[in-house]
Amino acid sequence: MELQYKKAVLEAGCDEAGRGCLAGPVFAAAVVIDKDFDNELINDSKQINEKKRIELRKYIEEQAVDWSVAYVESIKIDEINILNASILAMHLALDGLQCRPEFISVDGNRFKKYRDISHQCVVKGDALYRNIAAASILAKTYRDEFMQKLDRSFPVYQWAQNKGYPTAAHRKAIQQYGITEHHRKSFRLLPQQYELDL
Repeated sequence: MELQYKKAVLEAGCDEAGRGCLAGPVFAAAVVIDKDFDNELINDSKQINEKKRIELRKYIEEQAVDWSVAYVESIKIDEINILNASILAMHLALDGLQCRPEFISVDGNRFKKYRDISHQCVVKGDALYRNIAAASILAKTYRDEFMQKLDRSFPVYQWAQNKGYPTAAHRKAIQQYGITEHHRKSFRLLPQQYELDL
């Protein structure tokens, strides 16, 4: 895995977490690293178990040149759609950096220009570049933590386990108890969407 997309520039790697969820915000992270950061354990967050992700999050926060995490709530997702909300979350994460990157590498194939900084979209970038992989770990761990806290107020949806993703148990709870203010009303929450009282 390469450190970053471009060599010898101050590059921010960006990724998001939670696009496919039925509830909760979409999170994004921006991470700037240097050559001393090359930890081989850092990979696409989906390829790492939860315990290891939490350990790596601490490493990233301590060793990265700069990092930032941001999120966009479900009400805004419903207003502007999940793609735009994901890009907005990445822009907000970039806003949170203390340093100004010279280049931005983004996981996926869609992004909107951020200020006057050049960028490159990379499909499966979180498995190819260490800075994007680090961003994927931060976005994922911060979002999981958020959903675990939310679960305390809404235990019937089992968000501590499913993190808001469309599991059978989550959909069954929606059918049984209805929806919360944290559900994304623009998403297909149940196969028979018309049965939901929105």
